[in-house]
Amino acid sequence: MAAFANKIGVISDSFGLGVYQDLLEARKLGAEGVQIWATQGEMDPVQMTTDRRKELRQYAAGLGLDISALCADYGGWGFRHAADNPRRIEQSKRVMELALDLDCRIVTTHIGIIPKDTNHDEYKVLQEACNELGRAASDLGGYFAIETGPEPADRLKQFLDSLNTPGVAVNFDPANMVMVTGDDPVQGVYSLRDYIVHTHVKDGIRIREVDPYEVYGELSHDQIATMAETGAGFREVPLGEGTVDFAAYFAALQAIGYTGYLTIEREAGQQPHIELEAAIRFVRRYRGV
Repeated sequence: MAAFANKIGVISDSFGLGVYQDLLEARKLGAEGVQIWATQGEMDPVQMTTDRRKELRQYAAGLGLDISALCADYGGWGFRHAADNPRRIEQSKRVMELALDLDCRIVTTHIGIIPKDTNHDEYKVLQEACNELGRAASDLGGYFAIETGPEPADRLKQFLDSLNTPGVAVNFDPANMVMVTGDDPVQGVYSLRDYIVHTHVKDGIRIREVDPYEVYGELSHDQIATMAETGAGFREVPLGEGTVDFAAYFAALQAIGYTGYLTIEREAGQQPHIELEAAIRFVRRYRGV
């Protein structure tokens, strides 16, 4: 395949050293951008004063790093429970405002599993939540990007097509599809081509068929990481050791004209520096740089 020009990023929290040191380590490894969790601790929007936002924005720029996306996963059931949605939606809006202050336009999240039945109560609850989030994002010039994995790509597209706002998009993760739904990431790229604004580069293996509700029903990234590491139905592995066809995946992204970030995610594993450095080299081989 022809070399591509997409920038390479990493999820900086993988280093676990605190946001400033995480960004420094990402830059040392050669990343051009970072995705940062922004739900708690020092990145909680409530804690991020105007001065702290300016300071972080300048620090990232000084390192030559883009902030490609913020992550606003609040765990649990996403936006499937109507009673909890006012609070969760307001929290998510605060993350979008933080993103804009950091020169970032994308906030990624898991919304909860989209039911097959479009008449299901939870389907309608998710529509209402996403329409509100999407309108807020669009008004600010940004996107809330739903991460792929809990349902097949065609079902996600059907859901996105049903919304009345351009502010809801897709954070495409090929490994989630391989590991959980057994969906084809390459076909998924083509199905979701009109919505993809951010991507993950991650690899995995599906060991057995799993119920998506077993993985994403009560969303916990710690639980998912444990499942991915222990092989409880699927296993997340270093890039190139799983069943994601990266040559075809990257070619599909090129074919649809995707120009955004390729952000490396490694939820399992115990050696972030070594594994992320190897992952950056892996992607660079395809990029031709």
